[in-house]
Amino acid sequence: MAPNATSHVDLAVRADRDLAAEASELLPDGFIAVLEDETIDYVNERAAIICGIPADELAGMHVGEGLALQDMCGNDWWEKSAPARRLRISKGHREKMLMLPNGRFVLLTARYLRHPDGTFFAALLGLRDAAERMRAERQMAELITTVAHELRSPIASITGFTGSLLRHWERFADDDKMIMLRTVQEDAERVSRLITDLLDVSRIEARSVTVRPRRIDLAAVFEAHVTRHVAAGQARDRFHIEVTDGLPQLWADADRLERILTNLVDNALRHGSGQVCLRATAAELEGAPAVRICVCDEGPGIPPEDQELVFSRYWQGGSKTGSGLGLFLVRGLTEAHGGVVELNSVDGRGGTRVEVLLPAGPPDLLADDHTHR
Repeated sequence: MAPNATSHVDLAVRADRDLAAEASELLPDGFIAVLEDETIDYVNERAAIICGIPADELAGMHVGEGLALQDMCGNDWWEKSAPARRLRISKGHREKMLMLPNGRFVLLTARYLRHPDGTFFAALLGLRDAAERMRAERQMAELITTVAHELRSPIASITGFTGSLLRHWERFADDDKMIMLRTVQEDAERVSRLITDLLDVSRIEARSVTVRPRRIDLAAVFEAHVTRHVAAGQARDRFHIEVTDGLPQLWADADRLERILTNLVDNALRHGSGQVCLRATAAELEGAPAVRICVCDEGPGIPPEDQELVFSRYWQGGSKTGSGLGLFLVRGLTEAHGGVVELNSVDGRGGTRVEVLLPAGPPDLLADDHTHR
């Protein structure tokens, strides 16, 4: 090849390399190019930030020294992956969680570039900070612990009372049997509610909540909730029900609405204080008739900086009770109906007021099933 032809090829290769380098800076993840002699050729800014080493210091270093990544067993990642690089059919590896010398965890993928005969000549590495992944895993572990704790108490009660009844049925008076059976039923319903919550969480995240609208008598629904809590030991005068005249007829999924109100009232009783008010008023949503359902208490309220966080999945705000799913479910199930949720709370005064705005809906929705997409 003529000398000027060679220079043209070199210039083209250099131009392509510069273009690839510029493009890598636009990536949200780290990018590192490794040459055939196992030295680092290029590091984008994001990779340098993840590794905690300036890009100009990493460039030219041996990859095993510059990255010094270890797997969860303490093995040197680059040395352990050497057999795969030598294997001519190997194209790289999928995402692995590795640890940097500074104790930081990263997620790394590798792509091996080969000559036509299969020999290795470069590697392209993708890095991502693993902090968010580990945070999500910790949240999941905490949820499992919380759910296990929430299930332990009612299951222990169910097995204890049923065991006593089976062994000593004739020794108990009828009134005692009735109390024990009612307790078993309440605890079984508690377990069922928690399982339903977990299933609804997965449906909300998959945006596959099925809504089957039915005609709702809100006054009767409110009264049923109050009656249940009074039977569980709450004072009747702690509740106030208000359903205004001229309320448009509400069509909603009865089971989903039950879950919404259960979580709102339970939260008001658990975290609030004073009287709990259940109120329904006429409203409009995007110019169409709607019903505003309000559940409020007279507690200390929620700090402004937490008022959006309370709708996050698993958020407990320092509380050691509950699964942290309540308001996440309220928002998800409300949005599945085409409605919206608003939180009005003044920290230190005024209590907490959660408002659920649901479209009233025409009666022809009765026969239709609607899936939140």
